[in-house]
Amino acid sequence: MQDPAHGEFKEPFLDPTTPVAMQRIDRLTSMSRDELDQLPIGAIRLDRDGTIREYNAAEARLANLDPADVIGKNFFTEVAPCTNVQEFAGRFRAGVGSDRPAVAFPYVFRFPKRELVVTILLHFEQDSEYGWIFVQTTQ
Repeated sequence: MQDPAHGEFKEPFLDPTTPVAMQRIDRLTSMSRDELDQLPIGAIRLDRDGTIREYNAAEARLANLDPADVIGKNFFTEVAPCTNVQEFAGRFRAGVGSDRPAVAFPYVFRFPKRELVVTILLHFEQDSEYGWIFVQTTQ
């Protein structure tokens, strides 16, 4: 897998405890829409209320949703209601707008015909009312 800014991705991509991963994640938050669409991981930018502002091509493939159909909708209640639980939405709401560090955790998306095991990384923009959900498959 190619990192558009820095060659090969090295595992673990979404580990907030490693400096290299955090530098990579900081770069992701300043990428253009086209650069986000080149990523092999899902990238979703939300405002404080959970409204989707960015939704990249990899996430569209994972969730089988068109970005045009989800941008402007609430991620937790309209797009992925299975995430509207404390372990996911609660962590996001507590972190956005705060000085909390990024947090990574395993999660299982239960789609009608399949389950998708992923690693989620919640990343909160400094001095901003926005946060990111990065999704990496573990299967």
